[in-house]
Amino acid sequence: MQRFFFSILTATLFYFSTDVHGRDTEKMPPPTSPSILEVRGAISRINAEGVAHFDMEMLRALPAARLETTTAVTDGVRRFDGFLMRDILAHVGARGTAVTARAVNDYAIEIAIEEFDRFDVLIAYEMDGEPLLPGDKGPLWMIYPRDQHAELQDIRFDYRWVWQLRWLEIR
Repeated sequence: MQRFFFSILTATLFYFSTDVHGRDTEKMPPPTSPSILEVRGAISRINAEGVAHFDMEMLRALPAARLETTTAVTDGVRRFDGFLMRDILAHVGARGTAVTARAVNDYAIEIAIEEFDRFDVLIAYEMDGEPLLPGDKGPLWMIYPRDQHAELQDIRFDYRWVWQLRWLEIR
């Protein structure tokens, strides 16, 4: 009977220590306040079943980044503070070729992961030193360095500026 129990325990531990693709998963601490960003899909670091939830404190603990650029929906050059998209992808152990970024209103767009290595795409939580609020593009807004790269001033890239960002799915 003990051998049977030990076998079941071992199988259960193995099952919950790997995801469905056989990759090892690592537990992250859970958020201590409400989650504002959920990352799921092909990731190896989670804090819930198959998901990495982040509160603002966790996001602010990522390496800080700043970007000054114009946008299609604001006047003049604005200063954005946040973290680089490639840093959160590395933090969750993303393994895929594309990210679907989805907003609170269900707007979604698929973006090739290689784009985040090519450009310093920022997930901003502040604009001009003020927190981004849900009523004004926040609390998270995906920002492209459009003034630093002429090709990013093409309207096709404007569709990738997801405001009120809430979910990332890695494929």
